[in-house]
Amino acid sequence: MGQAVVIIRACRERALFVDYLQRRLPDAVIVWDRRRDAMDTFLLALEAAGDGPALHMEDDVILTRDFAAKVDAVLAEHGDLPVQFFSLPRKRDVEGSRMEPGRTFCMGQCFYLPAGTSRELLAYAPKWPRRDEHPTGLDLMVSDFLSAHQLRYWLHLPSLVQHRRLPSLIDPRRSKSRQSASFVDPDDEE
Repeated sequence: MGQAVVIIRACRERALFVDYLQRRLPDAVIVWDRRRDAMDTFLLALEAAGDGPALHMEDDVILTRDFAAKVDAVLAEHGDLPVQFFSLPRKRDVEGSRMEPGRTFCMGQCFYLPAGTSRELLAYAPKWPRRDEHPTGLDLMVSDFLSAHQLRYWLHLPSLVQHRRLPSLIDPRRSKSRQSASFVDPDDEE
């Protein structure tokens, strides 16, 4: 992924999925959840990114074939911007890849932050006014951060990862049907 470090936020219960990702992304940094706290794990991931560019992802994704090459191609054009590599809103996927206002940022499955942005987001976290209201809302925090700084992001389609159809470890009441309609060409498990 060029200069970007790949950071996988992981839960021990999903070690098999982490193995799948590590076989495909052997240089990835794994940030293990230590308290069953998605926000805490995200803050650790932001810290692990330091000042460099970082591709942040969750452990419960399936990659598209040639994932790294596809990411590199997108970042060659848009690496100075945040980039979202997973899209959920099916109705808008037909619009294709595009610039989006920060307020629309949604989902934490796989996204890129350019150099310095992870550090800035880490500094923003203690001041985030909606933390008590959304204690696991890392994507909402990113959205609010982008909005507060009047930043836009690149939404890449088709999605380069697919969210596995599993119960959420954050909240098992969440729907298992949170998959991208635009995802193609899965790098199937062996």
